[in-house]
Amino acid sequence: MRKTIVVVLAGLLMTILSGCGQENEPKAAVKNNSGQVRSIHYWGQVYTVPEKVERIVVTGALESLEDAVLLDVKPVGAMTVGGTFPAMLASITQKTVPIGEQKQPNFEAILKLSPDIILSSDKFPAGTAEQLQKIAPVIPVSHIATAGEANLLLLAELTGKSSLAQEILQKYHEQVKAVQAQLQENVRNKKIIAVRFRAGNLNIYPEDVFFNEIIYQDLGLAVPAEIKAAKAQEIISLEKLSEMNPDVIILQYAAGENLAQPKALEELQQNAIWRNLTAVRNKQVFVNIVDPLIQGVAIGGKMQFLQAFADRLQ
Repeated sequence: MRKTIVVVLAGLLMTILSGCGQENEPKAAVKNNSGQVRSIHYWGQVYTVPEKVERIVVTGALESLEDAVLLDVKPVGAMTVGGTFPAMLASITQKTVPIGEQKQPNFEAILKLSPDIILSSDKFPAGTAEQLQKIAPVIPVSHIATAGEANLLLLAELTGKSSLAQEILQKYHEQVKAVQAQLQENVRNKKIIAVRFRAGNLNIYPEDVFFNEIIYQDLGLAVPAEIKAAKAQEIISLEKLSEMNPDVIILQYAAGENLAQPKALEELQQNAIWRNLTAVRNKQVFVNIVDPLIQGVAIGGKMQFLQAFADRLQ
């Protein structure tokens, strides 16, 4: 009987290991502790998680780390950006273990941490998601701007901080109303766009993506036709931008997203077409009004953006 049990266990172990052939993949799945479980509803799905969540790993989902700052949740493991934890996460990452880059999780490092839950990015390919699921329960966190409240409430429910999350959301809604009241009528009639400078190109986004949700939905400002027509991140040429000729440009630039073109922004700013834009001539181009890593999804980032936006356009 003992030999039979040993053989069966060995067979199960080999089955687990068979899907983990690459160097950076986990060698075995880690089962959660034997405590009770509960169900969490998030973004149209139901997830089974441990009753008590203490060891959280975040990979790919920068939005969740922004939420963690607001809720003072310290993950045991989190991804780095360019090899380090961003300064805006300093309050929660003093004892956090690096577990790979934002788009390249280190499965072995995550496995060693024995997490209760993994918060991942919904942008990960299926193969990455499958490997993470072998380690611990996984919840893919939405990167869509309209998911900001749901994302915050998810982390709050996992960590027993739902009351704090509700207080934060109330403050956010009050801030939106205050900024709406603060904006002058002449601002409401302006053509305002938010762009991101990536890989040497200017990019625009649909009206509910990036900071557009705040500008056009929360604050109710007019949506330019070009933004309405955008279906995803879309490169906009200088010629097309000149035709659009916005009154205000919010430009976000991260050096890490332009490593191959380190002087591209400077070159853009010297371009004659750029210099002739109404926003440029009137000094209404605002670069990095918030940390360029902020995506406009997490509530904390939205609150920072609202304040910065109001300060510049009042």
